[in-house]
Amino acid sequence: MKTNPFDLTGTVAVVTGGSGVLGRAACLAIAQAGGRVAILGRKEAQMQSVVAELNKITEGCAVVADCLNRAELEKARTTIKDRFGRIDFLLNFAGGNRPDATTSADRTFFSLPQEALEGAINLNLVGTILPCQVFGQAMAERGEGAILNISSMAALRPLTRIIGYAAAKAGVDNFTRWLAVHLAKEYSPKLRVNALAPGFFLTEQNRFLLTDEKTGQPTARGKSILEHTPQARFGAAEDLTGTVLWLLSPASAFVTGIVVPVDGGFSAFSGV
Repeated sequence: MKTNPFDLTGTVAVVTGGSGVLGRAACLAIAQAGGRVAILGRKEAQMQSVVAELNKITEGCAVVADCLNRAELEKARTTIKDRFGRIDFLLNFAGGNRPDATTSADRTFFSLPQEALEGAINLNLVGTILPCQVFGQAMAERGEGAILNISSMAALRPLTRIIGYAAAKAGVDNFTRWLAVHLAKEYSPKLRVNALAPGFFLTEQNRFLLTDEKTGQPTARGKSILEHTPQARFGAAEDLTGTVLWLLSPASAFVTGIVVPVDGGFSAFSGV
């Protein structure tokens, strides 16, 4: 019998986008808690780099699959079940914004390309729903498991410029609540679905939007964010991991259908 409610020994987690800054931190945290990890993504070399770190702690593997391709996801599910025998968790870290779906002085809302908007919405919303369909089915068949989606501050408090991304993340919030109810009522109350809403973390995608590439000092946008973050700093990837482990582990057995901000207080601050 486990005495540590955060012990994930014997479990298997599937992590889309696990080679990114935040996804990597989550993968390592799961491994350190005793879980095995299968990373899904399109860039095998980047995934294998994280797998090498995982294998020093536990057992990990990389499976090439596009989160927007159901056939590839179903093939990945078979590969993972054949290797590990089970799937306990799904973490949907795959996502991100597109420069051409972002307004600027040269690109107004009215001129944003349809293809760019659809790309941002599909990656973040459909790219969350499809893995939930494929890997959630494996959990439903077992009658237990936990899904962790990744929302954003842009869903809670619409940010300027990032229209498609913000709309998609708001959709992720709604979908998270819907799926939590659906799985618990239609399949098993031991199936849980929650989401994280990270605040402003420095990742490879936004680092030079929030900090100056040469000096490392906050840009004008970065300064505005820090002024509205009571803890007055950007998040570090490890700031997410405690909440990740809580939402996956038996410690949150009665928690489902929520979106948890991990944001240094940004969502609580009105600006005055």
